[in-house]
Amino acid sequence: MSTKVAMIASHGGMFDAYKVFNIATASAATDAEVAIFFTFEGLNLIHKEAHHQLPLPAGAEHFAEGFKQANIPSIPQLVQMAQELGVKIIACQMTMDVMNLTKEDFIEGIEVGGAVTFLDFAKDANVTLTF
Repeated sequence: MSTKVAMIASHGGMFDAYKVFNIATASAATDAEVAIFFTFEGLNLIHKEAHHQLPLPAGAEHFAEGFKQANIPSIPQLVQMAQELGVKIIACQMTMDVMNLTKEDFIEGIEVGGAVTFLDFAKDANVTLTF
């Protein structure tokens, strides 16, 4: 039986993106089945434009240089890696409706669904995380 990892991403900063996509790609690389449900500010992590310019927390600007020096992939690169590894990316339909967003506002290859879509995946997950 393979491991299932269910994640909810509801925050939209750069640190949030690194947490979400680092765990998602690491899990998928070990053959786990991974799904991430993006809601509220978490939608920024998969938004076509926003995921290229995610904010760092105030006072943490020096981390940007540290990421570069440590050769850490950018968020768009991590998103692409996650997709290549088969991570299921689900954008919350309700939040999209509230924020007047459409599937076209997001990166290619996402699924749009509600909480039930995520819960169908998460109901028998071995690991469940919220960021």
